[in-house]
Amino acid sequence: MDPTVDDPVVGTLSEVVGGPVGTRAGRHPWWTPVRVLLALTAICMALGMVQKGNCYDDTWQDGQARYSHMCYSDLPYLYTGRGFAELNWPYSDDAQVRARFSVMEYPVGIAYWAWGTSWVTHWLNGSPDLEPRYGAPTDQVAGWPKVHREMRIFVIVNALGFAVLALLTTWLLAGVNPRRPWDAAAFALSPALLLTGLVNWDLLAVAFVAGALWAWVRDRPVLTGVLIGLGTATKLYPLFLLGGVLVICLRQRRYRTFGVTVLGAGAAWFVANLPALLTGPSEWKVFWSFNSDRGADLGSIWLVVQQALDTTPDPFTFEPHTINVVSWLFFGLWCLGVAALGLTSPANPRLAQLGFLVVAGFLLINKVYSPQYVLWLLPLAVLARPRWRDLLIWQAGEIFYFAAVWWYLGGYLAPAAGGDAGFYWAATLVRMAAELYLVAMVARDLWDPRRDPVRQSAQAVTMRSNAVAV
Repeated sequence: MDPTVDDPVVGTLSEVVGGPVGTRAGRHPWWTPVRVLLALTAICMALGMVQKGNCYDDTWQDGQARYSHMCYSDLPYLYTGRGFAELNWPYSDDAQVRARFSVMEYPVGIAYWAWGTSWVTHWLNGSPDLEPRYGAPTDQVAGWPKVHREMRIFVIVNALGFAVLALLTTWLLAGVNPRRPWDAAAFALSPALLLTGLVNWDLLAVAFVAGALWAWVRDRPVLTGVLIGLGTATKLYPLFLLGGVLVICLRQRRYRTFGVTVLGAGAAWFVANLPALLTGPSEWKVFWSFNSDRGADLGSIWLVVQQALDTTPDPFTFEPHTINVVSWLFFGLWCLGVAALGLTSPANPRLAQLGFLVVAGFLLINKVYSPQYVLWLLPLAVLARPRWRDLLIWQAGEIFYFAAVWWYLGGYLAPAAGGDAGFYWAATLVRMAAELYLVAMVARDLWDPRRDPVRQSAQAVTMRSNAVAV
């Protein structure tokens, strides 16, 4: 289905180049839809690298530029702050290493990737002698010109890896529904991808989620489970796709399929975690303890409420345990609601629809909602509701928040009279409202399948085929 015919927004924009595709239009012999999508993804990722250029030029050393130019990235800071500049294994239990560096607070998939790219970085920098670094204070090492060069190389190596992951994700999304490859264009041209793709390592999990969606529609439950398991070993949220798989399997009485998928996910997760568990079990636990013990953080509704209450005569702070209990209770109820919707919808739901709804619920109540977490929803959203109007409304809220959070951290939103930045609270709420809007659109499609763009196009193709046959 051509998007200029299928999507009103794309159809309107196509007027600039002659209007929607006609019935006699032919295909280019080389520029297939997938190749066009891959080219668009490459351009988007290249622009994302350019957007970080100001920070790259000074190796992220200008504390204000990273906020004023909105070019912040975790990568260069963690390169020196977690021991990668000295090629330390992330799960080393060596007392000297642990005295010098904090443990990597991410799941094993990200830790392995960061460690691997640090080795590539050192090789590209001529494999420098690391002995002088071992005896120097870590903050001093982080200021050495040679290490600054490595930090820039480290970012480049990761950026190129992320570009490959983005290309792979686009290819996988285009293949989920071969009749609608152009749905992946909303990922390839996403402003959220451009702005947040280099903030952290989240694109690793995004690629696994896209792979799981691709494998599921091809009726490969083992591969689906393996990819979900590997994704969960990289970021926790891919685990929630199993909820969508459960609902679909219950509707279709495919109990064995669900069991096989879960076993594949569990086995893949365990194998991926095994090297970390064997070499540093205490260090492996840091991800879990860190997330359990942290309080309300940036982007969360918890932080907004906490800061708002702190302006009253009796300051109030949510305890981490309270946030954990309430957020998990809310998320449990949200999942029950998604399950009820999926089980009672008139037509079989798609995994992307259910996965989007579940992950959205997790993010809305989570105690941290970093700017790059929009990437968690992106591959699910573009397949769950492939309408540019709705996707742009949602991403407009994300872009608004993206700008606001950096200005907030830079101190640019602080009121002249002092106190908290109400504008940042408003940006957080706008972001949540935009996300809830897209949630409502996806839920409506489940409740009334006639509004689902994917089903509409499938019915249109069937009617056209029947007409030709007659």
